[in-house]
Amino acid sequence: MEPTLDFEACWRAVVARDARFDGRFFTGVTSTGIYCRPVCPARTPRRENVTFHAGAAAAEAAGFRACLRCRPETAPDMGAWRGTSNTVSRALALIEGGALDGADVDALATRLGVGERHLRRLFRQHLGAAPVSVAQTRRVLLAKQLIHESRLSMAEVALASGFGSVRRFNEAFQALYDRPPSALRRRRAPEATGPIRLGLAYRPPYDWEAMLTALAARGDAVADGGWRRELQPDIDGTDGRVEVRAGEVGRLMVEAQVGTLSALPGVLARVRRVFDLAADPEAIARDLSADPALAAAVAAHPGLRLPGDWIDEADDPPSDRLSSENPVLSARAERWRPWRSYGALYWTLSKEARDAQAT
Repeated sequence: MEPTLDFEACWRAVVARDARFDGRFFTGVTSTGIYCRPVCPARTPRRENVTFHAGAAAAEAAGFRACLRCRPETAPDMGAWRGTSNTVSRALALIEGGALDGADVDALATRLGVGERHLRRLFRQHLGAAPVSVAQTRRVLLAKQLIHESRLSMAEVALASGFGSVRRFNEAFQALYDRPPSALRRRRAPEATGPIRLGLAYRPPYDWEAMLTALAARGDAVADGGWRRELQPDIDGTDGRVEVRAGEVGRLMVEAQVGTLSALPGVLARVRRVFDLAADPEAIARDLSADPALAAAVAAHPGLRLPGDWIDEADDPPSDRLSSENPVLSARAERWRPWRSYGALYWTLSKEARDAQAT
């Protein structure tokens, strides 16, 4: 059963093309069989012809295909489940890293410490689609982005998006879009040379300078306004490098040079984690501002993100981790769930501000 969405709220967002809802749901148009982002510039469909879905996988499971105009693959990753299920969060991180590319759902459930049936139920409850469908949608949407934004050949796109073979790649696109993947490329791409360049979406605001400062403070390679990491075969499944820089509002620009194309989805998943691209700044600010001790700091520093680890196998989501053993902070942080890590960050800023005023 798919998560229940407020039809009226979703409809108002579609009519207004409200960017605050981009990635929070997708609109299925029954008269065309297409699903769109709320910000799609196409003509607003008739009210009686729309259905709303919590995620791209749910829309595709309902029989809709992605809009070629608003490109759902470029929407922020902002599922309605976020903050409600640690198991779903951990499962999605594993799926994005390729956990279902060479294994089944039972193996994924075992890694998560839950039963297969329970995992399937959680996915239906929070995402409206089965784990395999979610994995398939992620592969297809990454492939679609590579077709639009890279110069890779179709065979290379298939490998770089996690498909085990070109045949499976072609079959998936034919089934979902009723056309081969090559038909989605608007112009003939030259032979790929050099790194793969892609934009990764996030929800604004984003304090880029604060993120770079935090990454540099922990020892990451930061220089000239960007971040860089050398890839290692024993960790990343490939050699090469990845660089990240700020792009237009709502997008970070990634440049990846990978020796093994099939490792690209895992590399991109780790980039998203390091730069906390799935954060919901609106929800974080709303919830943490309810604490008077944090309200001023939250207002003064919008869009702070938590730098994530390149390798992260912890059970709790990063947003709710609290490393401090300060009993006063630990007790207060209970009211910040599921944003305890963000609360601790803003608490530090507010304390520093109080100390500065006292001196």
